[in-house]
Amino acid sequence: MADRSLAPDTPELRERWGGFEFTESYRTRADRAIARYPEGRQRSAVMPLLDLAQRQVGEETNTQGWLPLPVIEYVADYLDMPVIRVLEVATFYFMYNLRPVGKYHVQVCGTTPCMLRGSD
Repeated sequence: MADRSLAPDTPELRERWGGFEFTESYRTRADRAIARYPEGRQRSAVMPLLDLAQRQVGEETNTQGWLPLPVIEYVADYLDMPVIRVLEVATFYFMYNLRPVGKYHVQVCGTTPCMLRGSD
């Protein structure tokens, strides 16, 4: 299994990403995603919001994007939910990059079904 740990929370990381906020276009998309859920269930939009945050970070860094801890905290605050709940989602799904990645990020499935189909 791949390492799903966060990038270290350093002062440099906080300095760079501590003031993260959605841009106007991403905020509009985030609000649209939240509106899809019934009243009282807006926290269910955590996955789309993490994806939007990762895409925005990717645009700012000219990479595939990743989720620094301050960005995850911003998403938690945006949805008014505990940070640990957002971390649980971000660390569970492989579609979220928890460490910086490059412009091209290739992943190969290594599970048994993929190996049976020739991933090796």
